[in-house]
Amino acid sequence: MVGMLLVMDVGNTNTVLGLYRNEELLASWRLTTNRAQTTDEYALVVSGLFSLRGMDPRQVTDAIVSSVVPPMDPTIREAFQRHYGIEPLFVGPGVKTGMPIQYDSPAEVGADRIVNAVAGYARYGGPLVIVDFGTATTFDVVTARGEYAGGIICPGLGIAAEALFSRTAKLPRVEIRRPARLIAANTVGSIQSGLYYGYLGLVDGLIERLVKELGAETQIIATGGLAELISRDSRYISHCDPMLTLEGLRLIWQKNRG
Repeated sequence: MVGMLLVMDVGNTNTVLGLYRNEELLASWRLTTNRAQTTDEYALVVSGLFSLRGMDPRQVTDAIVSSVVPPMDPTIREAFQRHYGIEPLFVGPGVKTGMPIQYDSPAEVGADRIVNAVAGYARYGGPLVIVDFGTATTFDVVTARGEYAGGIICPGLGIAAEALFSRTAKLPRVEIRRPARLIAANTVGSIQSGLYYGYLGLVDGLIERLVKELGAETQIIATGGLAELISRDSRYISHCDPMLTLEGLRLIWQKNRG
Protein backbone atom coordinates (compact mmCIF):
# COMPACT_ATOMS: atom_id res chain seq x y z
CA MET A 1 0.00 0.00 0.00
CA VAL A 2 1.62 3.27 -1.19
CA GLY A 3 1.51 6.06 1.41
CA MET A 4 -0.21 9.33 0.58
CA LEU A 5 -0.02 12.90 1.86
CA LEU A 6 -3.14 14.84 2.85
CA VAL A 7 -2.76 18.63 2.70
CA MET A 8 -5.32 20.96 4.26
CA ASP A 9 -5.74 24.73 4.04
CA VAL A 10 -8.21 25.99 6.66
CA GLY A 11 -9.56 29.43 5.76
CA ASN A 12 -12.18 31.62 7.37
CA THR A 13 -14.78 30.74 4.72
CA ASN A 14 -13.58 27.56 3.02
CA THR A 15 -11.34 24.62 3.82
CA VAL A 16 -9.49 23.11 0.85
CA LEU A 17 -8.01 19.62 0.98
CA GLY A 18 -5.72 17.84 -1.43
CA LEU A 19 -4.43 14.28 -1.65
CA TYR A 20 -0.95 13.66 -3.06
CA ARG A 21 0.92 10.54 -4.05
CA ASN A 22 4.50 11.76 -4.37
CA GLU A 23 4.18 14.87 -6.58
CA GLU A 24 0.84 13.92 -8.16
CA LEU A 25 -2.34 15.61 -6.92
CA LEU A 26 -4.86 12.75 -6.95
CA ALA A 27 -7.91 14.63 -5.66
CA SER A 28 -8.97 17.94 -4.14
CA TRP A 29 -12.02 19.15 -2.28
CA ARG A 30 -13.40 22.54 -1.19
CA LEU A 31 -15.62 22.60 1.91
CA THR A 32 -17.31 25.28 4.01
CA THR A 33 -15.27 25.95 7.14
CA ASN A 34 -17.37 24.91 10.14
CA ARG A 35 -15.90 26.06 13.44
CA ALA A 36 -18.48 24.05 15.40
CA GLN A 37 -17.42 20.64 14.05
CA THR A 38 -16.22 18.08 16.56
CA THR A 39 -13.25 15.75 16.22
CA ASP A 40 -15.48 12.85 15.21
CA GLU A 41 -17.39 14.96 12.67
CA TYR A 42 -14.13 16.06 11.05
CA ALA A 43 -12.96 12.47 10.72
CA LEU A 44 -16.35 11.49 9.30
CA VAL A 45 -16.17 14.22 6.65
CA VAL A 46 -12.68 13.17 5.55
CA SER A 47 -13.67 9.50 5.39
CA GLY A 48 -16.76 10.41 3.36
CA LEU A 49 -14.72 12.37 0.84
CA PHE A 50 -12.40 9.42 0.35
CA SER A 51 -15.32 7.03 -0.05
CA LEU A 52 -16.85 9.17 -2.80
CA ARG A 53 -13.61 8.75 -4.79
CA GLY A 54 -13.32 5.04 -4.00
CA MET A 55 -10.23 5.63 -1.86
CA ASP A 56 -9.14 4.24 1.49
CA PRO A 57 -8.26 6.89 4.12
CA ARG A 58 -5.92 4.36 5.75
CA GLN A 59 -3.52 4.98 2.85
CA VAL A 60 -2.84 8.48 4.23
CA THR A 61 0.45 8.30 6.08
CA ASP A 62 1.20 12.02 6.51
CA ALA A 63 -0.69 15.30 6.77
CA ILE A 64 0.17 19.00 6.74
CA VAL A 65 -2.17 21.85 7.67
CA SER A 66 -2.12 25.61 7.21
CA SER A 67 -4.77 27.35 9.27
CA VAL A 68 -5.90 30.93 9.88
CA VAL A 69 -8.59 29.75 12.32
CA PRO A 70 -6.59 28.85 15.48
CA PRO A 71 -9.60 27.64 17.55
CA MET A 72 -10.02 24.79 15.05
CA ASP A 73 -6.43 23.55 15.23
CA PRO A 74 -6.81 21.29 18.30
CA THR A 75 -9.91 19.66 16.79
CA ILE A 76 -8.14 18.94 13.51
CA ARG A 77 -5.03 17.65 15.25
CA GLU A 78 -7.05 15.29 17.46
CA ALA A 79 -9.09 14.02 14.49
CA PHE A 80 -5.92 12.97 12.68
CA GLN A 81 -4.36 11.48 15.79
CA ARG A 82 -7.38 9.55 17.04
CA HIS A 83 -8.87 8.28 13.79
CA TYR A 84 -5.88 7.97 11.46
CA GLY A 85 -2.90 7.62 13.77
CA ILE A 86 -1.18 10.61 12.15
CA GLU A 87 0.57 13.55 13.79
CA PRO A 88 -0.19 16.43 11.36
CA LEU A 89 2.39 19.13 10.71
CA PHE A 90 0.98 22.64 11.19
CA VAL A 91 2.64 25.46 9.26
CA GLY A 92 3.88 28.00 11.79
CA PRO A 93 6.95 29.21 13.68
CA GLY A 94 9.73 26.64 13.62
CA VAL A 95 8.59 24.96 10.40
CA LYS A 96 11.15 25.05 7.58
CA THR A 97 9.94 26.93 4.50
CA GLY A 98 13.23 27.75 2.78
CA MET A 99 12.04 31.35 2.38
CA PRO A 100 13.42 34.32 4.38
CA ILE A 101 10.57 36.46 5.75
CA GLN A 102 11.17 40.23 5.81
CA TYR A 103 8.02 41.08 7.78
CA ASP A 104 8.63 43.22 10.89
CA SER A 105 7.19 40.36 12.96
CA PRO A 106 7.33 37.11 10.92
CA ALA A 107 4.92 35.35 13.30
CA GLU A 108 2.17 37.77 12.21
CA VAL A 109 2.14 36.51 8.62
CA GLY A 110 -0.76 34.17 7.89
CA ALA A 111 0.34 30.60 7.21
CA ASP A 112 -1.55 30.56 3.91
CA ARG A 113 0.38 33.60 2.67
CA ILE A 114 3.74 31.95 3.28
CA VAL A 115 2.55 28.69 1.73
CA ASN A 116 1.44 30.57 -1.41
CA ALA A 117 4.75 32.42 -1.58
CA VAL A 118 6.77 29.18 -1.37
CA ALA A 119 4.73 27.55 -4.15
CA GLY A 120 4.68 30.67 -6.31
CA TYR A 121 8.45 31.11 -6.20
CA ALA A 122 9.04 27.41 -6.87
CA ARG A 123 6.78 27.46 -9.94
CA TYR A 124 7.34 30.92 -11.41
CA GLY A 125 10.48 32.42 -9.89
CA GLY A 126 10.64 36.04 -8.83
CA PRO A 127 9.90 38.82 -8.51
CA LEU A 128 6.22 38.00 -8.31
CA VAL A 129 2.98 39.07 -6.69
CA ILE A 130 0.47 36.44 -5.57
CA VAL A 131 -3.12 37.64 -5.36
CA ASP A 132 -5.20 35.29 -3.20
CA PHE A 133 -8.95 35.82 -3.56
CA GLY A 134 -10.28 34.46 -0.28
CA THR A 135 -12.34 35.91 2.58
CA ALA A 136 -9.74 38.66 2.47
CA THR A 137 -7.88 39.42 -0.75
CA THR A 138 -4.14 39.41 -0.14
CA PHE A 139 -1.30 40.63 -2.35
CA ASP A 140 1.97 38.94 -1.38
CA VAL A 141 5.32 39.99 -2.78
CA VAL A 142 8.28 37.66 -3.34
CA THR A 143 11.59 39.16 -4.45
CA ALA A 144 13.86 37.92 -7.22
CA ARG A 145 16.04 36.34 -4.48
CA GLY A 146 13.10 34.35 -3.11
CA GLU A 147 12.41 36.49 -0.04
CA TYR A 148 8.94 37.16 1.30
CA ALA A 149 8.83 40.97 1.30
CA GLY A 150 5.32 41.60 2.66
CA GLY A 151 2.16 42.70 0.95
CA ILE A 152 -1.33 44.17 1.08
CA ILE A 153 -4.59 42.97 2.66
CA CYS A 154 -8.04 44.08 1.45
CA PRO A 155 -11.61 43.02 2.30
CA GLY A 156 -12.62 40.19 0.00
CA LEU A 157 -15.27 40.45 -2.69
CA GLY A 158 -17.65 38.29 -0.66
CA ILE A 159 -17.32 40.61 2.33
CA ALA A 160 -18.11 43.61 0.12
CA ALA A 161 -21.20 41.91 -1.30
CA GLU A 162 -22.46 40.85 2.14
CA ALA A 163 -21.87 44.32 3.61
CA LEU A 164 -23.89 45.92 0.82
CA PHE A 165 -26.82 43.57 1.51
CA SER A 166 -26.71 43.73 5.31
CA ARG A 167 -26.23 47.51 5.61
CA THR A 168 -28.99 48.58 3.22
CA ALA A 169 -32.75 48.24 3.57
CA LYS A 170 -33.75 47.49 -0.01
CA LEU A 171 -30.76 46.08 -1.88
CA PRO A 172 -30.91 42.28 -2.33
CA ARG A 173 -28.19 39.68 -1.82
CA VAL A 174 -26.83 38.76 -5.27
CA GLU A 175 -24.67 36.10 -6.84
CA ILE A 176 -21.10 37.27 -7.41
CA ARG A 177 -20.58 36.94 -11.14
CA ARG A 178 -19.42 38.77 -14.25
CA PRO A 179 -22.45 40.84 -15.35
CA ALA A 180 -23.81 40.68 -18.87
CA ARG A 181 -23.54 44.48 -19.23
CA LEU A 182 -21.52 47.23 -17.61
CA ILE A 183 -24.51 49.61 -17.55
CA ALA A 184 -27.25 47.48 -16.03
CA ALA A 185 -30.98 48.10 -16.41
CA ASN A 186 -32.05 46.45 -13.14
CA THR A 187 -30.99 46.44 -9.49
CA VAL A 188 -29.41 42.98 -9.41
CA GLY A 189 -27.37 43.71 -12.53
CA SER A 190 -26.33 47.09 -11.17
CA ILE A 191 -25.00 45.53 -7.97
CA GLN A 192 -23.19 42.79 -9.87
CA SER A 193 -21.59 45.35 -12.17
CA GLY A 194 -20.46 47.47 -9.25
CA LEU A 195 -19.06 44.52 -7.36
CA TYR A 196 -17.30 42.93 -10.32
CA TYR A 197 -15.89 45.94 -12.14
CA GLY A 198 -15.32 47.91 -8.95
CA TYR A 199 -13.29 45.07 -7.47
CA LEU A 200 -11.47 44.51 -10.75
CA GLY A 201 -10.46 48.17 -10.65
CA LEU A 202 -9.20 47.79 -7.08
CA VAL A 203 -7.13 44.72 -7.99
CA ASP A 204 -5.62 46.15 -11.16
CA GLY A 205 -4.99 49.51 -9.49
CA LEU A 206 -2.99 47.93 -6.68
CA ILE A 207 -1.11 45.62 -9.05
CA GLU A 208 -0.17 48.60 -11.23
CA ARG A 209 1.38 50.34 -8.22
CA LEU A 210 3.20 47.17 -7.17
CA VAL A 211 4.65 46.62 -10.65
CA LYS A 212 5.91 50.22 -10.74
CA GLU A 213 7.78 49.57 -7.51
CA LEU A 214 9.01 46.05 -8.26
CA GLY A 215 9.75 46.29 -11.99
CA ALA A 216 8.10 45.38 -15.28
CA GLU A 217 9.41 41.79 -15.14
CA THR A 218 7.19 41.03 -12.11
CA GLN A 219 4.80 38.13 -12.65
CA ILE A 220 1.28 38.28 -11.23
CA ILE A 221 -0.27 35.01 -10.04
CA ALA A 222 -3.89 34.62 -8.93
CA THR A 223 -5.21 31.91 -6.65
CA GLY A 224 -8.16 31.33 -4.32
CA GLY A 225 -11.87 30.75 -4.78
CA LEU A 226 -12.62 33.77 -7.01
CA ALA A 227 -9.32 33.80 -8.90
CA GLU A 228 -10.70 32.52 -12.20
CA LEU A 229 -13.60 34.99 -12.11
CA ILE A 230 -11.46 38.09 -11.66
CA SER A 231 -8.48 36.94 -13.73
CA ARG A 232 -10.38 36.84 -17.00
CA ASP A 233 -10.64 40.64 -17.26
CA SER A 234 -7.54 41.70 -15.34
CA ARG A 235 -4.93 43.64 -17.33
CA TYR A 236 -2.07 42.33 -15.20
CA ILE A 237 -2.72 38.79 -13.92
CA SER A 238 -0.54 36.45 -16.00
CA HIS A 239 -1.34 33.07 -14.41
CA CYS A 240 -4.37 31.67 -12.60
CA ASP A 241 -3.33 28.80 -10.32
CA PRO A 242 -6.24 27.65 -8.09
CA MET A 243 -4.20 24.82 -6.51
CA LEU A 244 -1.19 26.95 -5.59
CA THR A 245 -1.76 26.65 -1.82
CA LEU A 246 -2.00 22.86 -1.96
CA GLU A 247 1.28 22.68 -3.89
CA GLY A 248 2.94 24.97 -1.34
CA LEU A 249 1.85 22.70 1.49
CA ARG A 250 3.34 19.70 -0.30
CA LEU A 251 6.64 21.52 -0.82
CA ILE A 252 6.85 22.61 2.82
CA TRP A 253 6.06 19.08 3.98
CA GLN A 254 8.95 17.80 1.83
CA LYS A 255 11.32 20.28 3.47
CA ASN A 256 10.30 19.05 6.93
CA ARG A 257 9.74 15.33 6.36
CA GLY A 258 13.03 14.33 8.00
